[in-house]
Amino acid sequence: MVYREYDPARDKEAARRVWREVGWIESGKEDVADAFLADRRVFVAEIKGEAECVVTSATGVIRYVDEDLPFVGCTGAATSRVARRQGLAKRLLARVLAADVADGAAVAGINIFEQGFYDRLGYGMGGYEHHFSFDPGALDVSVRPRVPRRLTRRDMELMHASRLARRRGHGGLNFHHPSVTGLECLWAEKDFGLGYCDGDQGELTHHFWCSPRNTESGPYHLHWISYQTADQFLELMGLLKSLGDQVALVSMREPPGIQLQDLIDRPLKLRRVTDKSRFENRARSEAYWQMRICDLRKCLEQTRLRGGETRFNLKLTDPIENLLDADAAWRGVAGDYVVALGASSGAEPGCDTSLPTLTATVNAFTRLWLGVRPATGLAVTDELAGPPSLLEELDWALRLPDPKPDWEY
Repeated sequence: MVYREYDPARDKEAARRVWREVGWIESGKEDVADAFLADRRVFVAEIKGEAECVVTSATGVIRYVDEDLPFVGCTGAATSRVARRQGLAKRLLARVLAADVADGAAVAGINIFEQGFYDRLGYGMGGYEHHFSFDPGALDVSVRPRVPRRLTRRDMELMHASRLARRRGHGGLNFHHPSVTGLECLWAEKDFGLGYCDGDQGELTHHFWCSPRNTESGPYHLHWISYQTADQFLELMGLLKSLGDQVALVSMREPPGIQLQDLIDRPLKLRRVTDKSRFENRARSEAYWQMRICDLRKCLEQTRLRGGETRFNLKLTDPIENLLDADAAWRGVAGDYVVALGASSGAEPGCDTSLPTLTATVNAFTRLWLGVRPATGLAVTDELAGPPSLLEELDWALRLPDPKPDWEY
């Protein structure tokens, strides 16, 4: 197998074919694939002179409490029909990730097709995301929205800037290049946005981008909702409510820090009376994103926690080292460290025999560090172990909000 960087002149037709074979594009939509590959890091795996696996990534930042850390997201990993079960995707992704780490990425993420596959590269499972489908006319909001601005694909850069300036909480992502927003706008011709330009220089301050399955009555799906203040959020919800005269169902991911059911009038009754109908009101939860620490020292140097200091030895393993060449500049973060967590945190190579020891994979330790699950819970379900007193101390030290990326990619 040959693993190398993507060459548009040589690989464009092969990449298009791979994307058609996995169902990401249809004939006539090749320009979407071309635009997607133009502004990202792209590697291919080659068999008999043809690219048969394509992996892409995009850079950004992730919010950790109040700090931003360099982030990279795998935005696509596709293998052709003739190259399945050859291990191409995971080895190619490992090489892409190594290149991104060389450029400064401290944390990496991916949206998964199934749990387990990307564990082999050190990714740990994220928390649950809640998705609601509801009658917009049932929104219990009193805000009377102003006349909004209509947004189209041509407003891609305006919307991207609005997303970058949105309210972000712990775990919130921002991607640097406007194409990450713009490409979402290319998939369907019926998609549209509504929003308000209340910035001092006419900037778009709050908006949503929406895809109607049936333009007349719905369902409508919100790909994202972006706002900076509580009042802006409520105005957007009032705007959604105004669509309820015609649209019978809207679906959206629950925004960080919001319990969406609080804003729906008689949600349980609606769920019962619409059960199994085309416009079924319901809520579901699923965990579909994973993350991993790529630079332990950088991540912990920017970890500032309230409370006292917790010190321990960390014996860390990283499965990605098995997928990279022995002479690779980066082979993961496995090793023995002395870790301090507190107002000032850090990780130094070594071992202090006076301290308790935590043993973990990078998968499990990333979940602990992000606050996906407490140490005592991860000790039951994941590869993390230590003295009970240390696990309980870590539970207290890492009392964090639920991490919410708030940006699908």
